[in-house]
Amino acid sequence: MMVKVRSTTFQRAKALIVGVSFVAGVNAGAAQAVKPADPAPNMSPTAATVVSAPADYVIGPSDLLSIVFWKEKDLTCDVVVRPDGRISVPLLNDVQAAGLTPEQLRQTIVQSAKRFIEQPVVAVVVKQISNNRVFIAGQVLKPGPFPLAGPTTVLQVISMAGGVTEFADRKNIIITRQERGGQRTFRFNYAEVIKGKNLEQNIVLKAGDTIMVP
Repeated sequence: MMVKVRSTTFQRAKALIVGVSFVAGVNAGAAQAVKPADPAPNMSPTAATVVSAPADYVIGPSDLLSIVFWKEKDLTCDVVVRPDGRISVPLLNDVQAAGLTPEQLRQTIVQSAKRFIEQPVVAVVVKQISNNRVFIAGQVLKPGPFPLAGPTTVLQVISMAGGVTEFADRKNIIITRQERGGQRTFRFNYAEVIKGKNLEQNIVLKAGDTIMVP
């Protein structure tokens, strides 16, 4: 039997969804909220438009999220992504968030909420990015985390780390990235790139990427 969770008024819930904002480091002022699309006549809406944000942003630990349920105040909450990558949502318990885009997380929550709500309408809002950095380890002069202030390539991060050491294996640098479903790896040949060869391997990094210089 489908259980209907206690609702608030339409206007109050709508204001929550439309009024939220996205914060993304130095670009926080550029993002704007987007109104949810009007539902088709005689039909209840089944999805809420997420505020304008980089479509490929991947949620990470310590990010602050707002989970907004349209007309369901009791389920709406602000949550911080735990170190294990999960968040706790009322009724739904633990939900995997790290490694997903806001839209992927929204779809996951909608599917889980269907056990309790007939037609859940959900928005996922990234209110604060706390993992907007990449990591570099191994044979570089200054290993550690580096913030992403904009589009940043592998070669740029290696440069920020002071360059590779004389003992580095310059041809077999590896970049690891956590994505939905597991870990993805990229290979980077420093010796080739600095000579202007095979530049496609000098990829733009994403938050949470790790560069390993053996």
